[in-house]
Amino acid sequence: MPNSRIYMDYNATTPLKAEVKASMIEDLEIYGNASSMHAAGRLAHARIEEARQAVADLLGGEAQGVIFTSGGSESNNTVFQTMRILASGPDGRPLRSGRTGIITTAIEHPCVLNSAEYLKSLGFTVHFLPVDAEGKIRFNMLKELLSEQTLFVSVMMANNEIGTIQDMQEISSLVKAAGAYLHSDAVQAVGKIPVNVGALGIDYLTVSAHKIYGPKGVGALYVKPGAPVRPLIHGGHQEDGFRAGTYNNMGILGFGKAAVLARENLAAYGNEMEALRNRLREGLLRNVPDIKINGHPQDVLPNTLNVSFPGAEGEAILLSMDLAGIEVSTGSACASGSLDPSHVLLAIGVGPELAHGSIRFSMGWGIKPEHIDYIIETMPPIIARLRAMSTLTSVDFKSGDSAALKRSYH
Repeated sequence: MPNSRIYMDYNATTPLKAEVKASMIEDLEIYGNASSMHAAGRLAHARIEEARQAVADLLGGEAQGVIFTSGGSESNNTVFQTMRILASGPDGRPLRSGRTGIITTAIEHPCVLNSAEYLKSLGFTVHFLPVDAEGKIRFNMLKELLSEQTLFVSVMMANNEIGTIQDMQEISSLVKAAGAYLHSDAVQAVGKIPVNVGALGIDYLTVSAHKIYGPKGVGALYVKPGAPVRPLIHGGHQEDGFRAGTYNNMGILGFGKAAVLARENLAAYGNEMEALRNRLREGLLRNVPDIKINGHPQDVLPNTLNVSFPGAEGEAILLSMDLAGIEVSTGSACASGSLDPSHVLLAIGVGPELAHGSIRFSMGWGIKPEHIDYIIETMPPIIARLRAMSTLTSVDFKSGDSAALKRSYH
């Protein structure tokens, strides 16, 4: 076993890079309020604007489009709040005429799904696009749903659980042709794959610092210049009046440094993570019988591998691996503590029993080939032991039909 624990949950959060931590410690001395006009305030403001430019450069956008927030959930909620205000009358209900239709997908982050459900409760027309067995949206249904009543479309660029990457260029073309706004939760995509909001024609894009080796509690909403935006938090002039509150200097400056590093190392990151993921994928397929890889085989984040282990329960797998020094996830960290199967896996046709036996491996800087080899060596006896103990039965994992019994483990 390696000398240290093996952290394989980078999609949940990343550690601070050493350079980011050093930058944040240095920035502790920049104590001025960035809204103040004296020298200390001007220095803080200048450093925040440097960070804003760094984030814009990472996204392929303009600095004026970056609005700093507390993270991805706030950014996503700001977009939905904006759309609600644009299409509502004085009573807060959607207007009887005009664009009040909303389209999102069945595999979004809970903050998007819950925001959409809230607008639906107010009377908005909300459609949740289904996805295919690999997690791609069904374009035929998107084309059918888009109309002159569609206000906006929200599609996650890359899924946090299975890593599937959507065809955002094609989605953008369809949405723009319909005259609707396009939002993408790109929290998992930014820093892992090339993202260019300008080339994609995206109106709103969400990013979070702690997914790219920056600090927690800070993120950004990118708003295409000219696109409407309404504040979620009122009370001050910060961020041109779009997000009130004293600037989180240290967090924003750490975010900026993380953005610079992510942009500089994007190609190297993609190549290294893809090699590690493929090594793990091939090793598990070779050494653990009857497993299913979830997600798209090619259009997938380079660091993400989601695997179902029929006949073994996910929480038991996670705890057994934790005892062996390997830290993984059974799905989204935001859903931890829930006994419900992953809504993402259910949406791609994986049955409840198989979904309950799924593990997400998400890699990052610091993972080495020897770590992967240790996992490949450790997994077979863990799965064999849990299957021998389990009263569950294996499913027909190729079809995803949890009712079709393939083999029993007793």
